[in-house]
Parts: sequence; C-alpha cells; structure tokens
Amino acid sequence: MSLSIRLLGTSASRPTIERNVSSLAIHREGETLMFDCGEGTQRQMMRYGISFALDDIFFTHMHTDHVLGVIGLMRTMALQGRTERLRLWGPRGATRVLKRAEGFGFERMSFPVEIAEVEAGQSVARTGYAINAFAVDHRGSASLGFALVEEDRKGRFNPDLARELGIPEGPLWGQIHRGKAVTLDDGRVIEPSVLVGPQRPGRTVVVTGDTRPCEATIEAARGADLLIHEATFGDEEAERAVETGHSTAREAAQVAREAGVRRLLLTHFSARYSRDAGELDREARSVFSETLVGRDGTELDVPFPDAET
Repeated sequence: MSLSIRLLGTSASRPTIERNVSSLAIHREGETLMFDCGEGTQRQMMRYGISFALDDIFFTHMHTDHVLGVIGLMRTMALQGRTERLRLWGPRGATRVLKRAEGFGFERMSFPVEIAEVEAGQSVARTGYAINAFAVDHRGSASLGFALVEEDRKGRFNPDLARELGIPEGPLWGQIHRGKAVTLDDGRVIEPSVLVGPQRPGRTVVVTGDTRPCEATIEAARGADLLIHEATFGDEEAERAVETGHSTAREAAQVAREAGVRRLLLTHFSARYSRDAGELDREARSVFSETLVGRDGTELDVPFPDAET
C-alpha cells in the first residue's frame, strides 16, 4: 500500500523565487490529505500533479502563510463544478478564520464545506489509519501538530508450511490469515498461530507545523517512519528562533534523535537561506544523519518498516 509525501511549499512567512509558503500533501493509496495551504498552493498542486479531488485539509495554525491559499483553492474547486464536500480541520479559533475564507468572494458555493476544530489528544479516525492531533509550542497562536498513524497489519502467512500441512490453497488460507481456525477433512484443527506470524506495525508520519522543539512532538513521533519538522533558522539565529517560536535545524535534528525516528524531513526555511539550505543540512546531519532538507516538489515514499525483510 503506497504512502508518499509531496512538499508544495517550504518557505517560512513569505515566498521566494525558489520556494512557496507552507503546504504539503500526503498521498495514501489513492487518497490525498493536505496539511496547511499557504498562498499559491493551488498552482503548486498543478505543478506537482496533486489532485484537486482531495477531501481534507488540516491546518496546523491560523497564521496567514499557512492559510491564505485556501481561498483561491476553494474558488478554483467551485469553478470546476465540484459538488463533493470539503472538510477543513484546525485548532481552536479555526472556525472564525475559515468561515471568512469560505465566504471571501463567493456568491454561491457549488459544494458544502465542513469546518471542525480539533483539540490536542483528539483523533480523526479513518479506514486503516487515524490522524492524531498533538500540542506544539508556537508563540501567539493556537497550534497543533498532526500524526498519521496506520493500524497494525496482519502477520505474514507461511504458504510453504501450509502446503506441508496439506492445507489446499484457496479460501482456507484466507480464513487462517484473517485469524480463524479451520478444520480439515481429516479432522485436524489448524490454529492461525501455526501459520501466521505476529502483527506488523503500520507506518507513522508526523507533521509539526511551526513550533519550538517540545516534548509533545517527541512523544508523538516516537519511532515514527518520518518526522516532518520545521527548521526556520540555523545556529546563528538560535535566539531569534526562541523569540519567534520556531526551531533551528539542529534543534529539529535533536527532536528526531530523541524520538528515534527513521527519517527527518526539514521544511519551513527563512528566506535568508539558499535554495539548497546547505548550512542547515550540515547542522542537522551533525546530530541526526538520516536528514533530508526539503525543496518545493520534494517527493518521498514511506515504506513499511519491514519492507526490506
């Protein structure tokens, strides 16, 4: 089952020639979820092949560089004749802001828009996974991070042993894999534990939005397959990061190391840094080697933890 990330905007506060402001899409087996929607996001979607048929947008907080693009996106959806509902999720206070966005320049909406405020600790359940909200530390705004957490998967079925035991391939294999004991024609009862290994973990992807490094992120990202963490500044602006409620690349790497994540993807860079943000890359990698500095358009597949075995 596919799971991939596409960065649509990696710039903090304002766009640059190379970077748009904050937005990313998670694509999971035919379903697309968006996290934040800065100005110009719809053009980035067209550029990088993200479908406008998405059903959910999650906002980490209500600062304009994370929200403003939803106005144009909804307008385009209406012009395309969309009729399916669009769900907008955000922290405390999101309804007031998003209601303004919904009505900006619209005489008639062609589709319903549902707005829901989410609290830290709340989970949005979906088939096979959930979106879990957690508190982050960003000055001057109610802010959340979100963790996409898949359910555990069935254990591996042993077809060679099934054949050795004389179990005919077909429906009986499926019943055993689904956890049901079966009785063979000769009277033998085969328990699932004989042929099915232990459950295997699903995948976890964590999106912080804007934040200082904090314990809540470490806990939400514990053992995650991918942590997408802001890295607005480098070491030389560490004091500025504290003042503005942001993180340095080194601090993001420290969070990744403490959480024991598999990979770290950095985003949300100040305009002062070059397109490749080489200095941020070096600072983060000195702490956590499995670091990637994101660019607009970066696409990253997230394999299952046991994919190589």
